[in-house]
Amino acid sequence: MTRWENRTALIAGGTRGTGLAVAHELAARGCHVYLNHAHDDTAAEEALAALAGLPGPATVLKADITRPDTLPRLLRHIRGERGRLDAFVHSAASFHPMDAARPDADLLRRDLTTALAPLVLGIRPLADAMAGGPGRIVAVSSNGARRVVPRYVAAGVAKAALEAQIRYLAVELAPLGITVNAVAAAKLDKGPGTADAAAVRVLAERTPAGRLTAPADLARAVALLCSDEAAWIHGQVVTADGGLSLRA
Repeated sequence: MTRWENRTALIAGGTRGTGLAVAHELAARGCHVYLNHAHDDTAAEEALAALAGLPGPATVLKADITRPDTLPRLLRHIRGERGRLDAFVHSAASFHPMDAARPDADLLRRDLTTALAPLVLGIRPLADAMAGGPGRIVAVSSNGARRVVPRYVAAGVAKAALEAQIRYLAVELAPLGITVNAVAAAKLDKGPGTADAAAVRVLAERTPAGRLTAPADLARAVALLCSDEAAWIHGQVVTADGGLSLRA
C-alpha cells in the first residue's frame, strides 16, 4: 500500500475548486502538498486555512504556470526543500464561453495555453525532479473534450488537446517509471450558490449513482492515479462522473 507521509506533490491551480480538493485529499493522507496559484492571494490564504491541521503540510507557491521559467523555478525550490517531487497534478484551467461558429481567437488561444503550456514547458524539469523513483503526472480534463457542450468550444478543444498530450507523454515517460494520466467529469456540483440549481438537479437525476459529481470525487480519482497501485496505468483518461456519461 502507498505510504504517503514521505511523498511530495505539486498541484497547479491548487487553491480552489478541484485543485484544492486534490490538495485536501493528498494532505489528508500525509502528503506534503505545494499549491501553485497565479493571482488570487485571498483564495490562497483560504486554501491554507482549509488544509490546516491535516497530516500533510501545505505550502503556497505563487507563479504563473504558463510562463516558460515558472515550473523549472518552482521545481528547483521544491527539490531544495524536499529532495524530489513524487506527483504533479495539472488542475489549472481557463474557460471563456463562446460559440464554435463565432470564436474569439485570443480567448481560445488563452484557454489552449493554460491547458498545454505547463507540460510543454515543464516536462523535462518534471522528469528530472521525479528521477530515482516512481513519478505521477495527472491532468484534470473534462467530458467536454469528447462531447459537445454549449459555448464550451474553447475549453473543450483545449482539454481534447491536453488528453492527446497526455497519451504522447505517457508513452515516452513510461520507461522512466513515470505514469501520465488524466481524470475527467462533466459538470461539477461545487455547493450551494455556485451553479444553476435547476441544471444541477436535472443532471443529478440523470446520474446513475444518484447525484452530481463533486470536486472530492475527482480528487479521490487523482489520488488513485498517484498511488503505487496505479503503476501499470499509463496514458488513460479516467472518467469519474457517477455513470452520467453512459446515458444516451
